[in-house]
Amino acid sequence: MRPLLTAELRARLSESAGRTGPTGAPDRETLTALRASGLLGTAVPARHGGAGGDAAAVNHVVEEVAAVNPSVAIIVFQHFAVSARIAEWGTEEQRERWLPKLADGLWLAASAWSETGAGAAKRNLASTGARRADGRWRLDGAKTFATGAGVADVYLVLVQTDRPAVTPQGYGADGQTFFLVEAGTPGLVADPGADLDGMRGSATGLLALDGCVVGDTDRIGPVGGAASVIAGVRESGASLGAVSVGIARAALELAVRHARERGLLELPTVRHRLVDLATRLEAARAVVARAGARDSAQPGLTTLHSKLHASTAAEEICLDVARMLGSDGYRAGSRIGGLLADARGVAFMGPTNDVCRELVAASWR
Repeated sequence: MRPLLTAELRARLSESAGRTGPTGAPDRETLTALRASGLLGTAVPARHGGAGGDAAAVNHVVEEVAAVNPSVAIIVFQHFAVSARIAEWGTEEQRERWLPKLADGLWLAASAWSETGAGAAKRNLASTGARRADGRWRLDGAKTFATGAGVADVYLVLVQTDRPAVTPQGYGADGQTFFLVEAGTPGLVADPGADLDGMRGSATGLLALDGCVVGDTDRIGPVGGAASVIAGVRESGASLGAVSVGIARAALELAVRHARERGLLELPTVRHRLVDLATRLEAARAVVARAGARDSAQPGLTTLHSKLHASTAAEEICLDVARMLGSDGYRAGSRIGGLLADARGVAFMGPTNDVCRELVAASWR
């Protein structure tokens, strides 16, 4: 079977991970190679120029990229997520307008949902969207932790367009609306400079909206109905747990290589520790695969469980590998140190692990 990543792209991603770790700056040349790879069309329907891949295909691509470069993997995941939301909620005119560009890599998509003070559940947004007399919308506010800031060509932005009519429940709130805002739109300013501990090359930063005017044709989903769009995300089966699986896989490969090079595989205790790590990795991969297959009784809950389990397992695996490497893993700039920081970061990505727990628990009420 033909490898998902070409040897050239894999090498470029690997080299990029080593370079962006110290600098914290996005690697635009590597993103250009990614755009040309054909992978970005995975989640776009075939009739709009994509591969028509389902959640299982999305999770597979994300794992493969994450095993080499976790920062780029979350950029890819966000691109897939926006592509899927357009395919699901966009009008036919909107699909024709955006999806072919997202499929062929001409455009890169990103999400901008989080902001200071909104909380992990995105319920108390300060950013606003006000309808103008001409039918267009004025967007104002600031979004934080936007992955792909400054490198994306279009952003899926979440703003408050009306006061919540009901007490917020779950993830998101009543009265919120999604808009697609193209880079270069007057009033939109992106800054990829958040100084994160992990995911250093993910271009995660700020997105400022200052009198940014968009058309009603740029709105995705119903006015005030973003919560319904958000609820459908976890039902899709695409899981950030795939990023964690890729990170854990990279850590295990590092540990095996370390043991082999030092002749430690001759020791039963070392072999057994590595097997235990491999088994935990396989368990994480299995629950992510189940989410992607969408064959459980409640696919949305399975997706939440997959993110929770895989992200927790990845962090534990990375920590165990760091212990196995001893002083070799304790040096500044070590590969395992970077992977551990990347693994920790997935728990904070939306929905955060604590929000996942609340959403699962809410199903029992």
